[in-house]
Amino acid sequence: MRPAEGQGAAIAAAGALTVFTMVYEFVPLLAAAAGALLVLRPQSAVAAVREGVAEPDPAAGPAGGAPAAAQSPLSVDAQQLLDTSPDACVVISQEATVVWFNRAAREQMGAVRIGSPMAFARRVPELVRAIDKVRATGRPERARWSEKVPTRRWYEATVSPLTLSPPFAEPFPAMVVYIHDLSDQQRLERMREDFVANASHELRTPLASLTGMIETLQGPAREDAKTRDQFLGLMREQADRMKRLTDSLLSLSRIELRAHVHPTDVVDCAETVRSAVEMSRNVADEADVRLELALADETLPVHGDPDELLQVMNNLIENAVKYGGDGGRILVSARRDETMSGPVVALAVQDFGKGIPPEHVPRLTERFYRVDIEESRARRGTGLGLAIVKHIVNRHRGRLTVRSTIGTGSTFTVRLPLVTEEA
Repeated sequence: MRPAEGQGAAIAAAGALTVFTMVYEFVPLLAAAAGALLVLRPQSAVAAVREGVAEPDPAAGPAGGAPAAAQSPLSVDAQQLLDTSPDACVVISQEATVVWFNRAAREQMGAVRIGSPMAFARRVPELVRAIDKVRATGRPERARWSEKVPTRRWYEATVSPLTLSPPFAEPFPAMVVYIHDLSDQQRLERMREDFVANASHELRTPLASLTGMIETLQGPAREDAKTRDQFLGLMREQADRMKRLTDSLLSLSRIELRAHVHPTDVVDCAETVRSAVEMSRNVADEADVRLELALADETLPVHGDPDELLQVMNNLIENAVKYGGDGGRILVSARRDETMSGPVVALAVQDFGKGIPPEHVPRLTERFYRVDIEESRARRGTGLGLAIVKHIVNRHRGRLTVRSTIGTGSTFTVRLPLVTEEA
């Protein structure tokens, strides 16, 4: 080896020894720092919750999932209890960032995330103002609002102050937000208001006509026999109209009162259909409509109220004559059918008229709903016939379906559970 090469090797060896010595002396410092981080992690996690920023945790699951127990300042029992609530529950920090949320909140607000601002999950000014007010006053607040997208819904939120006491950390202030979906309640209230308004209107119209004709007969037409006879006939029509309406309202009220009581008598639907067709023949003949009957050569037993099932078929046939009779014939059938839930009896009334526009079909069973108001009144309809049918079918644990094609006609089918020997 040359002198220069020997000297270079010696220098390299000395440098390597120096680096090894520095690393060897620094290892304890690295180990000490790692230990300090491991010891301090729980406290830093609590601090992160206080600030509304949660540390990532592999146990947290996919984004948008329920927060893992390790991340939450709530106990496991508290989380399980709140998860059973049908209302959305969100725990937020004083800075209005999400600390924890339950399953209902995840389903209602898909965008909710631990550590994100509550305003990102619910961009509602009323809710934001309520949160700010609770933070300023320390008293519970309520907020109500409605949303139009994707469908019209109504909500009410209760925001309350809360003190969290996570393990191994000092208690700190927070807030809890409960969001209750009021949509079903609001729709029922709207239906009730519409029902009262429609019923009042339906009664007010014939009453106004009666009042006008009575005043005429008491005044200018007192001695006019021809006018008197004409007005008496019109008054009789208006009185009959009010009677039909009140009878339908009373019938609907009785059915609703017994909606929770399922019938136990066994009724042969084949005989019910035969009776309904015979009762409706006069009405059909007056409208120049031919009634056709298609029955299977067997009994079709169901658990039911015979009078109510007869009313269902009468209403469906009467509607078909009134609004689908321009097709010249109506087919009434009863048969056994198989469904995924078991054997059923299918009662169908098919007309061959002009059909029903598709936008009207979903609302046909609403009270006082009419496709054509003037035509319905001209044909002495009350707007309650199909509502009565729907409530009776529901009481019998059945199902009503409507299939209609413009220019071809409509088919109303009632399916009721068949009573079998095994049952």
